[in-house]
Amino acid sequence: MANFQRGELAEILAIARSIGWGAADILLEAQHSTFGIEESGESPVTTADLAANQYILDHLQASLGTQDFAYLSEETFKKQPISARRGKPWVWIIDPLDGTKDFINKTGEYAVHLALTHEGRPLLAVVACPELGKLYYATLGNGTFVETREVVHPKKLQVSDKTCPEDLTIVTSRSHRDDRLNQLVQQFPCKDQHQVGSIGCKIAAIVEHQADLYISLSGKSAPKDWDFAAPDLILTEAGGTLTHFDSTPLLYNQDDVNQWGGLLASNGHCHAELCDRATQILSEIDQQKSSTSSTAKQNKGC
Repeated sequence: MANFQRGELAEILAIARSIGWGAADILLEAQHSTFGIEESGESPVTTADLAANQYILDHLQASLGTQDFAYLSEETFKKQPISARRGKPWVWIIDPLDGTKDFINKTGEYAVHLALTHEGRPLLAVVACPELGKLYYATLGNGTFVETREVVHPKKLQVSDKTCPEDLTIVTSRSHRDDRLNQLVQQFPCKDQHQVGSIGCKIAAIVEHQADLYISLSGKSAPKDWDFAAPDLILTEAGGTLTHFDSTPLLYNQDDVNQWGGLLASNGHCHAELCDRATQILSEIDQQKSSTSSTAKQNKGC
């Protein structure tokens, strides 16, 4: 485990799990009482985001310090110089409230993400889904588990064994969908669709066999490191795969925290085929759009 022994990583995981549950409690209390909206628009921020973020950072840093670890959090990265995290081998990537729109709309589909990355890839991950009363966790090479407050023994999870693209269920967003993504999803070979809010909850749906596939496609904006770092390991340790459309893995804690382009998460059994299909469909969509735009310009010129 790089510079950490297995026992040390287990201790860090125990700390992260405890913090994950604590942050979940903060969000649950805010969800069922009252919270304020600090920033609106496409990327809203609530007082619950800020409270959970402060709790996570305070407790991680109190337990683990800042000498060995850097911290990249959605709510603080804009004020943080890149030098505070770039070049640091061990970085915590944190989303205190993944799915803020769903939190505001009270769909129940929001999550807490904690990921410890080493040299750009996650080694430890926690995804807590407060409304489900579940916390998912994984460490590299040791599998993915889910626990609840009531059950003493966690359950090990494995993705579905479906191998035919037509039999897969694709999980899609309630928001963050533009026309280009809608066309791609509509033309994909998967017949069944299942809508879920946050990315953490989408990956939870895949490891719980409620879905098998998720596609993300950047437009004017893109998902960020904190959206995917923790769900990435939860999925891959359960046997799934998450890559760009060109089948390359996601790298985290780069200069740009945006994850541009097409991303595909699946149960892994026909991942390369699905990536190729997504690339082909997207190329056809873009060619058709370009041709339509060109024709419109010509007609306008006439």
